[in-house]
Amino acid sequence: MAIAKAERLMNLALCLLGTRRPLSKRELRESIEAYVEAFGPEGSTGSDDSFNRMFERDKDDLRELGLVIETVESLDGEIGYLARRDSNRLPPITLDAEEAAALGLAAKVWQQARLAGAASGALQKLRAAGLPEDVDPYEAHSALEPRIPVHEAAFEPLMLALRDRRPVVFDYRKANAAQPEQRHVEPWALECWRGHWYLAGFDRDRGAERVFRLSRITGKVRSRGGRFTAPVPDVVTVRETVASWAGETADRTAVIRLRSGAGYPLRAKATAVRELGDGWDELKIPYGHGLDAWLVEFGPDVVVREPAELRADVVDRLRAVAKG
Repeated sequence: MAIAKAERLMNLALCLLGTRRPLSKRELRESIEAYVEAFGPEGSTGSDDSFNRMFERDKDDLRELGLVIETVESLDGEIGYLARRDSNRLPPITLDAEEAAALGLAAKVWQQARLAGAASGALQKLRAAGLPEDVDPYEAHSALEPRIPVHEAAFEPLMLALRDRRPVVFDYRKANAAQPEQRHVEPWALECWRGHWYLAGFDRDRGAERVFRLSRITGKVRSRGGRFTAPVPDVVTVRETVASWAGETADRTAVIRLRSGAGYPLRAKATAVRELGDGWDELKIPYGHGLDAWLVEFGPDVVVREPAELRADVVDRLRAVAKG
């Protein structure tokens, strides 16, 4: 059904773009095979209302996709439609050398196969738009090697669901839980933070905004029909939510013991470091949501001293890992 609709919309768009004069509903109905097959000629019993509803939906879908459709009334009062080519043509895009080089570098970032072809095609267009020949974003020995690795199988279906604004269902295992549980989510955005991918969205079961780490999604991500039930915030708000959930927003201080020579990312965040001897140091680090999950990644090299609730959260997560 999705393919049939896409073909119908494409044919309608071609008709509207290819005409030099406004076309009436009747003319469009007779010109597009999908309309003829579904409703027959104008005046068929019970088909006019159904056609009108489908046509209005198709017209709205094309406008939502960016097609500028004009409604024109003739001298005899008949309504016609057309999409002028000059109104639906992008102006020439020019890039200076620095802009083209920056976009070429961005094309290098994605590593997964699905986006590699698109990035390669975009790079060819950038060459034509002014990317200097001596700037090679795929140069192996470049001083800057940006990478956004994506290893989670959930990334691609979530990316497609985000694009199409479709709710999803997946099984999610919290760090302190032994078994995963099903979550029904309206996906808003995918964000990469500290080398990990996160999904921000509206959790229908809890009726609230939630953030999910992709590496904890188990099994397949399944799409569901229907529309979103919650308003989608702007991307800046979503990024702030992910940053806060991942521990960027910290309003307290935690005290931990860290094995000497280990945990350099923790040392970089520390506000104070004191040598304890016997191969251990004491660090004070900002404490916010998500710090417990980060500390668990350092395994036996970290011992939480305070606060007590952080220590308990880390212990619960380690026990869940030990249970498998």
